[in-house]
Amino acid sequence: MAPRHRSGAHAGSDADQLRVTLKHSVVVVGSGIIGCAIARELSIRGAKVTVLDPRPIAGGATQASAGMLAPYVEAHHSGPMLDLCVRSLDLYDRWIDDLRAESAVVEYRRSGTLQVALTPDDAERLRGEYGEWLAPEAVAARVPALAETCGAMWIDKHGYVDAPQLARALGASAERRGGRVAFGRVERLDSVSGAIRVQVGTEEAFDVRTVVLAAGAWTNRIEGVRTPPLRPVRGQLLHHTGGIGRIASILWGPDCYIVPRDRGLLIGATVEDAGFDERRTDEGVALLFTAAQRLLPALQRDSIEEVRVGLRPVTPDELPVLGRDPEIHGLVHASGHYRNGVLLAPITAKLIADLVIDDVVDPALSHFRPDRF
Repeated sequence: MAPRHRSGAHAGSDADQLRVTLKHSVVVVGSGIIGCAIARELSIRGAKVTVLDPRPIAGGATQASAGMLAPYVEAHHSGPMLDLCVRSLDLYDRWIDDLRAESAVVEYRRSGTLQVALTPDDAERLRGEYGEWLAPEAVAARVPALAETCGAMWIDKHGYVDAPQLARALGASAERRGGRVAFGRVERLDSVSGAIRVQVGTEEAFDVRTVVLAAGAWTNRIEGVRTPPLRPVRGQLLHHTGGIGRIASILWGPDCYIVPRDRGLLIGATVEDAGFDERRTDEGVALLFTAAQRLLPALQRDSIEEVRVGLRPVTPDELPVLGRDPEIHGLVHASGHYRNGVLLAPITAKLIADLVIDDVVDPALSHFRPDRF
């Protein structure tokens, strides 16, 4: 089946138009936050970009992301990963400003995080982390709805963004610059006479110069390419809409995090080896809600509006895969971001565009090479 443009054009003419477009474009496989970020950056730099995905924009792991921007919690150990996450966070303010200047509506705040210590052992551990230590009375004054604590670590640089909203804004920005977002499942990639043949579905095949693999957990299901050892990790996320008073900061407890949004709270997230099973589970919901109630006792279970489920792509060392494929000329990898896809989206887009457009290899890429396994 030929990939279909989002606007719903007639199938025949659309397939013909797409075939012509693809011959002169960069194909990005995947319309999650990483794929859309790369597509926009490539489009800004003049590339003709086509994004292919069997789902709508942000239809996979992105829609189940809480959108936290918290490198000093998620990648708190010093090293290449923390450095990359901090570089990416530093790009966010300008990135969002530029999108908003294009009339995009994106919920984004640098609201800070509170890593909450519920026990003396938690407090002792957290005191060695990055941030400002707050005594119990200071924590209670900041978030009155919190359970009794032994203190908390405050990091004001952190924040959050509405990940699906951001991905859609990035995709729309790419399209305004001549990019194209089309429905289509990439089944196979082959090196053919200096080009890459992209097999879409069972009937259509197109030859292109450059392909960026940003298919997340589904990357390994594409035939013809020796992909890094990615596996899916299921994450369940709760959207809670009950009123418990205003919470200004992201809360991070021993077994969950809580992200305050314009409408309600997001409570996440489970970490489950469940293969490609994207179903919600009663057990996962119960574990998350119980952990959240330890932080905010006033939470009511009947205020859970929805459960979102996504499959995060993880590598054996839990680091992303970024850079040129060692075997197929013109193939570039951008996957394996695990829990940090939203945080790493702007720096990933920049590094991949530098590589594809300007043939510039950032030194950081040496730590995330596709052939490191």
